[in-house]
Amino acid sequence: MSSTTTRINMISGPRNISTAMMYSFRSRPDTSVFDEPLYAHYLAVTGIDHPGRDETMASMPVDVGEAIRTLLFGDYPTPIVFFKNMGHHIAGLGLDLGFLDKLTNFFLIREPAEVITSFIKNVPDMTAEMTGLAQQAELLDHLIARGEDPIVVGSRQILEDPEGRLRSLCDRLGIAWDPAMLAWEAGPKPEDGTWGKYWYHRLHESTGFEPYRPKDDVVPDRLASVVAECEPAYARLAEYL
Repeated sequence: MSSTTTRINMISGPRNISTAMMYSFRSRPDTSVFDEPLYAHYLAVTGIDHPGRDETMASMPVDVGEAIRTLLFGDYPTPIVFFKNMGHHIAGLGLDLGFLDKLTNFFLIREPAEVITSFIKNVPDMTAEMTGLAQQAELLDHLIARGEDPIVVGSRQILEDPEGRLRSLCDRLGIAWDPAMLAWEAGPKPEDGTWGKYWYHRLHESTGFEPYRPKDDVVPDRLASVVAECEPAYARLAEYL
């Protein structure tokens, strides 16, 4: 592992702007990106049936040790590497979290109701665990206990002020701001996970961060308890916005 490589680990939840953030960092000429390197392990351990499950598990390491070695020791052609990760792919699975100490971590969060109304369009049987918020909060507390000053950004805040928020994030991450982060070409990207064809349709039509607009979608009554279960974890994370 090169001592000069900056390995940025974004810990997000699903149905956030996490892929847009990956595309944003991908637009930097000094940065390589990696899409959800622990996803296959998560599918294998949980047995959960996500769209494209078998294809995903065939496309990347299922063994978590091998996947983590990729994060820590992989060779990349750029001085910065950006990993898009999901909180629920890391926490609650019995992993030794020591590998996080070797990464520059930040959290990307979104309001629970917005996550849930988006997620159920692909996976109707939504649970609080699937939002990843509790897992993100667990990882936040883990990093604080290890002496890390947590970096938390909100998707809404980024959409409301992309340049200002990304400039601030780059400063916190210890990397230079690059205006190239504000735009990308339309269409699929070579770094997209195999699951992109199920989840990334709208993003492939974009060429930059779209302005924030409140959603008209309403959380179904059957999932009101899921929103309530997620609120404390979201509030904990939001303390650091």
